[in-house]
Amino acid sequence: MPSFTEKLQVNGHPMDMYTSVPSGSGPFPAVVIAFHVGGMDEFDRTMADRLAEEGYVAVVPDLFHRLSEEVMSGPRLARLDHLSDPEIIADINTAVDFLERNSAVDNDRLGITGFCMGGRVVWLMAAVSSVFKAAVPYYGGNIMVPWGAATQPPFDLTKDIDCPMLFHFGGADANPSPDDQVKLDAELTRLGKSHQFYSYAGAGHAFMDFTGERYHKEAAETSWPRTLDFFANHLKGAAVTR
Repeated sequence: MPSFTEKLQVNGHPMDMYTSVPSGSGPFPAVVIAFHVGGMDEFDRTMADRLAEEGYVAVVPDLFHRLSEEVMSGPRLARLDHLSDPEIIADINTAVDFLERNSAVDNDRLGITGFCMGGRVVWLMAAVSSVFKAAVPYYGGNIMVPWGAATQPPFDLTKDIDCPMLFHFGGADANPSPDDQVKLDAELTRLGKSHQFYSYAGAGHAFMDFTGERYHKEAAETSWPRTLDFFANHLKGAAVTR
């Protein structure tokens, strides 16, 4: 299973992107991973490799490529203050362009997942792009808040989501909170959007991150097969027998 780092250009800015490709011959379905506030680290690369093992080309674009060394060496949450939704959209679209040009990828079978801030990015991209056939946010907070030069938060764009969504929440998370889950569910339901929500009792934010202190083994091991089955149904046409 080969993996490598591409260097792409986004409006004149170089952007690294980790790529993991299944063994064998394609074309394969593909999944874009929007990373967590920790950036492109062991966790995100491992998640890409896990998807490649399941038969997906997986890419992790570096959404922090515009940030200075000073910002990156400071408090992790402070990085969010320097992000802008229009720039995030440009970054993800550049990753999609890379996939669409790759002969190993089936352009009609693209999905997106993300963790923490990446979960918010999933909601945003599901609303602004029609290329994704399935979206899986993990504990995406701040969906009701615009970032940077954006005039609307992702929540206000919900009407434009046209792919099915599977959202994983930590039952003990504060952002997104259980109240946020109710609001997000109600809006998708009101608009007739296909979605499934799961909440994991006792799990907080970042419960998937096996490198961090908040890792919740039961929630991680329950949610990931659900994610794989969801992608298999919508990107491969059938759930995988496990």
